[in-house]
Amino acid sequence: MIAQLTGTVAAVGGTWVVVDLSGFGVRALCTPATVAAVRVGEQTTLHTSLIVREDSLTLYGFADADERDAFELVQSASGIGPKIAQAVVSVLPPGDLRAAIAQENVTALTRVPGIGPKGAQKMILELKDKVNALGAVPNLSTTSRMVPSGEVWREQVSSGLESLGWSAKDAAAAVERVVPLREQDPGIGIGDLMRAALRSLAR
Repeated sequence: MIAQLTGTVAAVGGTWVVVDLSGFGVRALCTPATVAAVRVGEQTTLHTSLIVREDSLTLYGFADADERDAFELVQSASGIGPKIAQAVVSVLPPGDLRAAIAQENVTALTRVPGIGPKGAQKMILELKDKVNALGAVPNLSTTSRMVPSGEVWREQVSSGLESLGWSAKDAAAAVERVVPLREQDPGIGIGDLMRAALRSLAR
């Protein structure tokens, strides 16, 4: 099991980071919060979870061990795979996830694409006794300077949202809602744009 990576950030996308480990590039699928916390060319440490399938090996990376633990915990609920688990921790940081389950807040859980009221109730039932093991997640830095040129950011944010489970229509609408942020600060990072788009979808 690969539990942690430390190296230089070689590239960043809406939902992934490539870490250079002395010439060996490893790509990890990440939440927007994790993407926003890294900078190309700087050292970073990702807490990781390796998902092994018959036809693939997929590495998921997180800036915080609590977020990784939440990702793995959610998958212990029946019917929840890594894709939906990543969407869950993208929408609900560990502290919010713990509160939603402890308070049986179905509405908060159904903000995640792919989880309906019945699925949310099932998650609450199966995870309520386990969720207290999650610690509160600290605020992550939002100073990412991975600035996409021109209008490329639109495609990156849209494809990132679609990979988390939102429809192309919802993703396009969310992109339009964060256009003012980009206009106010042309240097805003892709991770920050993704997080703003996610917040607009979670309302």
